[in-house]
Amino acid sequence: MKTISILIPAYNEEEVLEQCYHRTINVIEKLVDYRFELLFVNDGSKDNTLSILKSLRMMDSRISYVNLSRNFGKEVAMIAGLDYARGDAVVLMDADLQDPPELIPELIKYWEQGYDDVYAKRRSRDGESWLKKLTSAQFYRVLQKTTRIPIQEDTGDFRLLDRRAVDALRQLRETQRYTKGMFSWIGFNKKEILFNRDPRAAGKTKWHYASLINLAIEGITSFTVAPLRLSSIVGVIVSLCAFLYMLFIIGSTLMLGNNVDGYASLMTVILFLGGLQLLSIGIIGEYLGRVFNETKRRPLYFVDEYNNEKVKEIVHLHETIH
Repeated sequence: MKTISILIPAYNEEEVLEQCYHRTINVIEKLVDYRFELLFVNDGSKDNTLSILKSLRMMDSRISYVNLSRNFGKEVAMIAGLDYARGDAVVLMDADLQDPPELIPELIKYWEQGYDDVYAKRRSRDGESWLKKLTSAQFYRVLQKTTRIPIQEDTGDFRLLDRRAVDALRQLRETQRYTKGMFSWIGFNKKEILFNRDPRAAGKTKWHYASLINLAIEGITSFTVAPLRLSSIVGVIVSLCAFLYMLFIIGSTLMLGNNVDGYASLMTVILFLGGLQLLSIGIIGEYLGRVFNETKRRPLYFVDEYNNEKVKEIVHLHETIH
């Protein structure tokens, strides 16, 4: 009998955890040909998330939980869950029930047909503002045009991964993580299914515009060097325009005797060029900062507790789990 792990990262989700558990259980109890593991990753929650997970585990032995030592962010929480997941396949879904557990049987059906990555693409995005939908669409459009990797548009983390896809992702230990791009980067046989994304079942979203902008920067800097090339191209164009303008000024002064305009035009050019230089330095700084973080080679996370037991071995833990 095959085992399927359902991986659910959770950060301050006390209002929705029990509802998430019951809806998921109602689905998997009908799939009698499989064993299931419900693996929750508590990402340093400050509410009662951990105590609720412990209570659920006492009622149901199929529940496992990983309690991280602090809040590391969802991207790191997912790789922590993949390190601990024991299943032949892993289903990733959010605790807020925007990813409906009722799709799990369909994910499994295509997995059994030989697909390694069965991902759910959003047909609609209820509960999200028009601004978030617009910026999301534009981000995916820019990312698609600037990278050679076919990034999946309108696709989140909700998917089923075969064990070999999970093991491939576990080898990517970079600290600056954009997992949605990594799903595409590893390749393997992929299958798309469509679904209507529901609003949150309860609680408030942890993704605000500042965190979404940071995630977008992570995605762009992780999978393309187009901003660096763009800054170089802009520099060449500005330099060429400046050279041509210089020839025009010299020619008009020597041949026509025109006076060269002074302070206003000079300040405009200086401020414009200064802005371009600062923008280029900022782009270089983003990439340099990521290189600096990667060279530290720090562990991605530390685990405080796994299934009611304090974790003592914390060095290279991911290498010894399996």
